[in-house]
Amino acid sequence: MKTVLMVAEKPSLAASIAKILSRNSCNTRKGLSSACSVHEYPGDFQGQSAHFKVTSVCGHVMCIDFEGKYNNWEKVDPSELFHAPTFKKEANPKLNIPKFLEKEAKDSDIVVLWLDCDKEGENICFEVLDIVMPVMKRQNNKGRVVYRAQFSSITDKDIHAAMNSLGEPNENESLCVEARQELDLRVGCAFTRFQTKYFQGKYGNLDSSLISYGPCQTPTLGFCVERHDKIQSFKPETYWQLDVEVKGSNDEPTFNLNWSRVRLFDQQVAIHYLNKVKDNKLAIVQSIKTKEKVKQRPQALNTVEMLRVASSSLNIGPQQTMQAAESLYTRGYISYPRTETTHYPENFEFRSSLNQLASGNLWGSYVKKLIDIGYSKPRKGTDVGDHPPITPMRNATEQEIGSFDNWRLYEYIVRHFLATLSPDCKYLHKEIVFLIGEEKFSCTGNSPLEPGFTEIMPWMSIDDSQTLPNLQEGKKCAIEKVALVERKTGPPDYLTESELITLMEKHGIGTDASISTHINNIGQRNYVTVVSGRRLQPTNLGIMLVHGYKKIDADLALPTMRSAVEKQLNLIALGKAEHKDVTKHAVTIFQQKFLFFVQNVLSMDRLFEVTFTPLSQSGKPLSRCGKCRRYMKHITAAPPRLYCSICDDTYDLPAKTNVKMYKELKCPLDDFELLVCSTGSQGKSYLLCPYCYNHPPFRDMRKGSGCNSCTHPGCIHSRSTLGVSPCISCENGILVLDPTSAPKWKLACNDNRCSTVVTLFQDAHRISVSEDACEKCAAYELIVDFHKEKTPLEKNETKHTGCVFCDPIFSGLIKLKQARLTVKRKPISTRGRGRGRSRGRGKRVPKDKMSQLAAYFV
Repeated sequence: MKTVLMVAEKPSLAASIAKILSRNSCNTRKGLSSACSVHEYPGDFQGQSAHFKVTSVCGHVMCIDFEGKYNNWEKVDPSELFHAPTFKKEANPKLNIPKFLEKEAKDSDIVVLWLDCDKEGENICFEVLDIVMPVMKRQNNKGRVVYRAQFSSITDKDIHAAMNSLGEPNENESLCVEARQELDLRVGCAFTRFQTKYFQGKYGNLDSSLISYGPCQTPTLGFCVERHDKIQSFKPETYWQLDVEVKGSNDEPTFNLNWSRVRLFDQQVAIHYLNKVKDNKLAIVQSIKTKEKVKQRPQALNTVEMLRVASSSLNIGPQQTMQAAESLYTRGYISYPRTETTHYPENFEFRSSLNQLASGNLWGSYVKKLIDIGYSKPRKGTDVGDHPPITPMRNATEQEIGSFDNWRLYEYIVRHFLATLSPDCKYLHKEIVFLIGEEKFSCTGNSPLEPGFTEIMPWMSIDDSQTLPNLQEGKKCAIEKVALVERKTGPPDYLTESELITLMEKHGIGTDASISTHINNIGQRNYVTVVSGRRLQPTNLGIMLVHGYKKIDADLALPTMRSAVEKQLNLIALGKAEHKDVTKHAVTIFQQKFLFFVQNVLSMDRLFEVTFTPLSQSGKPLSRCGKCRRYMKHITAAPPRLYCSICDDTYDLPAKTNVKMYKELKCPLDDFELLVCSTGSQGKSYLLCPYCYNHPPFRDMRKGSGCNSCTHPGCIHSRSTLGVSPCISCENGILVLDPTSAPKWKLACNDNRCSTVVTLFQDAHRISVSEDACEKCAAYELIVDFHKEKTPLEKNETKHTGCVFCDPIFSGLIKLKQARLTVKRKPISTRGRGRGRSRGRGKRVPKDKMSQLAAYFV
């Protein structure tokens, strides 16, 4: 019996595929990766008995990066990145996906790839194959061993159909993705590093931790700034309109007329026409035109239209929309949400889909009516050849969907699908033309005849707000009002996300899958802000960047260059161009542009000088520099940092933390004054030396570490002095006594990603860490001086030494915050205490003691 390994793109997708193919009879077990499970069941493959293992990855398994030394921003010139060697590395090392796949593939004979059916999915196919092929069993494999499943929805029918028509992965599409990844890495990193170092080293209020450039991101920003420039350069003009109201008869209300000349920009001429109209008391009906019109039902839904509608009508941003659509897809509620096609396949079973939706509370009665009277043939759209349009795959309730935004998106997709199968909306358009003297005026109105698709999409119904009177040609109507109204032309408004998406699609910026990411990025970088109506207003930083690019090299901010590159990349996907040739050509062009940009960056810098504040004039004095002993200024705008104007040095500080002086104490290594950093949300605080934080003094100390991670053997603030035990809530952290927490003493994990805090004795006067370790759990003991009036010790004793975990007096006085509910970690170990030795290394904790600690804290 052969073993068939089937790999999907996400754990939820693997579970759905296994459930469908095994007919709900699969067994599930946890894999080596904590994120992925393995679903097993017996079955048939290609006419032979087989054992199936269905599992998944979590998106891309590998990513591209530069080799070690080229990731050092300080030592590598950004221009070197255009030809620096690259390599593939794990995209998410914590998940351990490669080892997990290797383990599952060792006893497998065949691999079936169930990755998403787009270019990115094809690329992940080959990432998986690179891992599993070297370890799969080969002795019995005389024929084909790699298969590719093609599917667009997670339904029984589609999954079984895909299983019965397995194909092969497309290497050309995978190479197209690799070329784009390499190009974006080289270009983005080179420009971003140069810009960030250059401008953050000169200005203090940029308020962006990374001044990034992206071949797609920057033209996207360019559209927003272009609209901003039109608003700023707009000069309003005064114009005049005639405001006329007439009445058909005494018992009817008045109604407004529209002037055939619309408006005039010359006041004297406008007054002339006003006087001519005022000379008349009656408006004569010259003609009445009535015409039946049709409002067409929508075409089938693709990704771009879904993003547009979600932003403009549902008030959901593009990034959030794609996340919601992905969730709906993996749970089997909609078809694949990344598609450019707006034409249903010829063999699409509409009746089956309608039957699925007939039980819906909101649309069930409408669906039954469509089935009874017969649905309309959908409008012909564009078939790009990628995936069918986005459609609902099964009925759901709001309670099943869960998330409110997910439900609103699902409801829209259902209503849009039903609208494509509905009749067009028909209405009667009526226009009445009046003659007042020699001037023509008119009024129009619409009357619905057949609602058609607007019955299921009521927000698109015909506006019949103005009801026209029943008049005949030659009828004379009394003029009730004639006035000359002065108005001014107004500027365009800022781009909405919906309008930006349209521009990006028109100019070929990004793909249906990446458009939302690029819009999200310019917001995260503080280049634009989303204002009322989901409009994108550029910030000063975004405006200066685009203006600077246009001043140096307009191609860097215009969509034309990226659009041309995308066309070349698509040639790789079609097999019409070599991956290496296209990549080399594109990289060479951008390298030349980068060098020209660096040579002329002063042109952009002059724009920044006008808008932003130099570092020397930014921030407030906080602490003394260890080199010149002058006060350094604390700059709070992102990224937070200290700046010494005498030495012209900048020292980064932790983001999203409150920083203050600590008793004017100094680091024994460099004489810089120590700071207290606290995170309000976690309740953690720790000391740091600004110089050591940026320039670690020891090999085992990472950049960005505080004193609680320092291994200095003699410093009273270091981990070597204050470390107590390994953290029980994370793998790498150590619980360190926080000297700044007095009188509410705490132990806190020194891993900034871990939020574990142990609240100690509230009535202690002084706490220090002993040289001795606990014999039971190997944690270092604490020496505690209690206040005389509040001591928990017998005979009013005030001093006690013991293990914070094992000592019966101490263990009842501590409390753990934000620990995980389950504790699974390698055995804690510690080495005997000694000067220069790192805390948290050495003998193991007994298993029974480990379980006791976990149970105690939970």
